[in-house]
Amino acid sequence: MHAGIFSLQSLNHKLLICSRVHVYIQVAQNLCCIDAFMQGYFAKWGDEGIVDLKLEFEKLLMLISSRCLLGKEVRENMFDEVYTLFHEIEDNGVTLISFLFPYLPSPANRQRDRARIRLTQILSDVVNSRKNSGRVEEDTLQKLIDSKYKDGRPTTVEEVVGLIIGLLFAGKHTSSHTSTWTAACLLSHPTFLRAAIEEQQQISSKYKDMGLDYNAFIEMDTLHSCIKEALRKHPPTPMLVRRAHKSFMVKTKEGKEYDIPQDHIVATPTIVNNNISYIYKDPQVYDPCRFGPERREDKVGGKFSYTSFSGGRHICTGEAYAYMQLKVIWSHLLRNFELELISPFPKTDWSKFLPEPQGKLLVKYKRNGIVQSLN
Repeated sequence: MHAGIFSLQSLNHKLLICSRVHVYIQVAQNLCCIDAFMQGYFAKWGDEGIVDLKLEFEKLLMLISSRCLLGKEVRENMFDEVYTLFHEIEDNGVTLISFLFPYLPSPANRQRDRARIRLTQILSDVVNSRKNSGRVEEDTLQKLIDSKYKDGRPTTVEEVVGLIIGLLFAGKHTSSHTSTWTAACLLSHPTFLRAAIEEQQQISSKYKDMGLDYNAFIEMDTLHSCIKEALRKHPPTPMLVRRAHKSFMVKTKEGKEYDIPQDHIVATPTIVNNNISYIYKDPQVYDPCRFGPERREDKVGGKFSYTSFSGGRHICTGEAYAYMQLKVIWSHLLRNFELELISPFPKTDWSKFLPEPQGKLLVKYKRNGIVQSLN
């Protein structure tokens, strides 16, 4: 992870994240939490108006990530200062220059560092307060505090804070961009938007007596494919990097062979993989149907045909949580609002090492339904 943002100082930290955090992200248990924040957030919208949906998603997902992943103390200490600090870290810490030269004494890096120091102070107070209170909660923050390394050493306050910032970044940053790209793609393709709305009507009717629950969201295949296709076209991580633990050979479709020596670094460009024409038909076209049972294009080249959530032993442990979170949000929007994209389709901001939609995503909305909550 980027030293200037997270300050996770050893491989052991990364192993702690990969091997333990996924245990604490209980998708089904978080549904009501996500729904509660979402209901309250969109209730503040008027009956009709114009919003920057990119900004709305950023704020909403910061609320959800802070509470559902890390507990009520973090949520209660989030806005407005912490949101501003986190935004400063994002704006100044994920540029290509900052990524390549994290310790360069540039104005952006200095602002990033000042924001991180203040954010660390706030989150350290949260962690110390939890520890000193003697109160035990069933949330990820508690699990991080209680975690131990293989040698039995407990995590320190500094380490827990670093992990908190990393989790917030992962839970909010990529999800907000994926939500924005999904909006841009769906609202630019009326056929798929109509199909997604019809699916919501069918599932809402089926679950009208019990309310939408985990099983209802699992059944939203059309919406799932719409999000997945937006991720294929606009992956949040353009390149995956791995170290070869042992030598191996790669054989291409054309029959060429490449030897990968042990300890060499292998870079896999996700943005290239997702646009290979012999795997994805017309890869430049937004077509969620390519993931349907008749085509299954994401399986054509084997289990690594689709790597927007990475792959192998280090596949993103929050994939199920991310999809469920986005489906809850988009299900609510599609059931309760008419949406129209009024700004141009966003370009990709390639100045960031994690590319994102450039500029605002202006959407006109109008209420047209009745909110159906989860149980």
